[in-house]
Amino acid sequence: MLKHFFQKLTAVVCVAMVAINISFSAFAVEFEPINSIDDEGNKDYVKLYSQAVYMENLTTGDVIVDINSDEERVPASLTKIMTAVVLLDYFKDDPDKLTSEKVSGDTMAFDDIYGLGASNADIRQGEELCYLDLLYALMLPSACEAANIIAENISPSLSSFNFEMNAKAKELGMEHTYFNCSHGLLAQNNYTTCRDIATLCKYALENDTFKEVVATATYKLPPTEQHPDGTTISNTNKLVDPDTDYYYQYCKGIKTGFMDEAGRCLASYAEKDGQTYLIVSMGAPAQDETGKSVMYNCIDHKTLYEWAFSHLKIRDFINPISEVCDAKILYGKSDSVNLRPSEGYSRLWADYLKDEDIKKTVTVSDKIIAPVKEGDVLGSMALEYNGEIITNIDLVATNDVERNQTAARITVAKSFFVSDWLHLLILILVVAFLVYVFCFITMIKIHRQTKMKAKKNNNTK
Repeated sequence: MLKHFFQKLTAVVCVAMVAINISFSAFAVEFEPINSIDDEGNKDYVKLYSQAVYMENLTTGDVIVDINSDEERVPASLTKIMTAVVLLDYFKDDPDKLTSEKVSGDTMAFDDIYGLGASNADIRQGEELCYLDLLYALMLPSACEAANIIAENISPSLSSFNFEMNAKAKELGMEHTYFNCSHGLLAQNNYTTCRDIATLCKYALENDTFKEVVATATYKLPPTEQHPDGTTISNTNKLVDPDTDYYYQYCKGIKTGFMDEAGRCLASYAEKDGQTYLIVSMGAPAQDETGKSVMYNCIDHKTLYEWAFSHLKIRDFINPISEVCDAKILYGKSDSVNLRPSEGYSRLWADYLKDEDIKKTVTVSDKIIAPVKEGDVLGSMALEYNGEIITNIDLVATNDVERNQTAARITVAKSFFVSDWLHLLILILVVAFLVYVFCFITMIKIHRQTKMKAKKNNNTK
């Protein structure tokens, strides 16, 4: 699969509980369903509940789904992904310290989240844990106290840690992101986009420790004075938990988020058959119409993964060695040259879409003058689906064509006699000749009149 792919899959976003009709990127093709066609030939739409979705094929780097991906929204606990990144970057030169150094939180780490209904791992003030355990607490049960303990121990203050978070966001090119806390519990002036979080996730997934942590369903924090038996914590991302109805065996993480202002949010990735997909979604409802709690974020991700892994296949659309057409050559030892694509074109393509639905438009220059060298660009071929251009490939000469000088001279000579310049020159000569004749006749008349006048004057004398 080449770089050219669904640069965007657009969709009409419906409000909570309303299905969304998703469309292929730049070419606005309705997503046909994961379900098979019924006996009457009807097709259901893929249903999503999130208000913003970004899906990317990490294997190819191509965008699959883009629904309001650049809309600034409250990320809730997706904020903690950046907290984890800043922590792992801090120890990147000495990762052993993640397990060898133990730290605890003071009053400030807990006062910041007191009374806000913060998710937690029941870590107590003064309770010592290593940074790796804090990372598990941060990413699995989404412990807000773990976020603050990390922040105040690797930075002079919580506010200075926020500065580091935003500096990292700027470094990664997260142009629509600002963090005002380490845990995401504060909605005001804490915002990002699905696309920016995807950028952050791609960076985080380069770290093996991060990948291992976020893929973990349950983890037991070690015994401490406050918890002699240790503490078992569970991942809020139900896609990685085999004991839930939301489990998806190919999902490897990453992080959930929820606040009233944010709706249900989720960043996840899945691997299967050599393909890796990343999804970030925000703004899914928290409950169904009866008031029952539903993980619509997990449902959306599982739906998209099943669709992608079931229906997206790599398909070749242009063979680089295929012969497309002939181009007429002027003044050449050959009257024409064969054209081929400058490169092939392959892409992921839904298996229920037909190749013949793609329109190929070939454009060739009508004034190609020899000499021509093999590889010279002499035209182009556009692939179009549903009225939108998918790609445009140059067409190049398959061989050299030398110039025929004799033919060129003859053609130039012939063209001279039918050229506008020749017509203009003849017109000028004709006009000049007529002017000359007119002037000549006029001069003769004047001469005769002068001669006759002089003769008359002589006779009079």
